[in-house]
Amino acid sequence: MTTFDFSPLYRSTIGFDHLANLLDNVTAAERSQSSYPPYNIELLETDKYRISMAVAGFEEDEINVEVEDNVLSIAASKKNSDVERNYLHQGIAERDFKRQFRLEDHVQVVSATMNNGLLHIELVREIPETMKPRRIAINEQPKKGFLKSA
Repeated sequence: MTTFDFSPLYRSTIGFDHLANLLDNVTAAERSQSSYPPYNIELLETDKYRISMAVAGFEEDEINVEVEDNVLSIAASKKNSDVERNYLHQGIAERDFKRQFRLEDHVQVVSATMNNGLLHIELVREIPETMKPRRIAINEQPKKGFLKSA
């Protein structure tokens, strides 16, 4: 297991002390998750993303997509079929799965659609106005109510 030294980061940033825990959680989750089902993450344009996941063999009502505490969870459970099949080769897995993606604070899930055996989840990052860069004017006189420095 690889460990990281975050001390240079702590010397030049404020409020990012949770970053080490976040990275540890991500690496632990990656070790515990299988590679099934395969998926892509695309950057469509600035602040717009798409996750495409291969879900061949699943119906829409067998797939559950939800977001809780900035974690996008996609789970599928195959319904029991009354039809008994005798496969000579079974290349389509159709096994139950649960895959999770950690979302940044301002990333929202916009929609989820299925097309040709692919589940597409559209995401967008919407940064609030209060978090966007703003110019601070430098005034000669302090505003009323602020202490003057000696």
